[in-house]
Amino acid sequence: MLNFRLTTDKDIAALPAIERAAGQRFREWPALAWLADSPVISVGEHRRYAEKGMSWLALAEEKPVGFILAEVHPSSLFIVELSVHLDWQGKGAGRQLISCVADTARTLGLTSLTLTTFRDVPWNAPFYARLGFEMIAVLTPELRQKREEEAAHGLAYESRCAMRLPL
Repeated sequence: MLNFRLTTDKDIAALPAIERAAGQRFREWPALAWLADSPVISVGEHRRYAEKGMSWLALAEEKPVGFILAEVHPSSLFIVELSVHLDWQGKGAGRQLISCVADTARTLGLTSLTLTTFRDVPWNAPFYARLGFEMIAVLTPELRQKREEEAAHGLAYESRCAMRLPL
């Protein structure tokens, strides 16, 4: 059984290891296997999201097994990162974490969730599409900037997409 709540300071140290474990799934996708060894979000960055109330956890027996980070854009809550430990993937944690973010977006008066992800990786864009996210053809300035930052960090522009879930 999973529980969900905002991240507290005592949880933060566990989050980089969750992202690292989640990233191991990229070893299944040869063109992106290098991501399994890429740097993860630092404890300091996680702390900044938690302090802003923009970090949520999935917990199993009070142990963090997944997290989601978000930032406020003009009309949407942008999902910065969704990571679920490889051992816990496929059990609904990601879906429920997105629900937590959607609830917060509604409370803030925002009209959608947005994110950027891999277009063809089965646990990326196809997963989000099953939850109701749609690919965006015309990008907001914020999403355009995110896509450009991703390309600058070595992610092939054509392999990525932006998606939106209307709320």
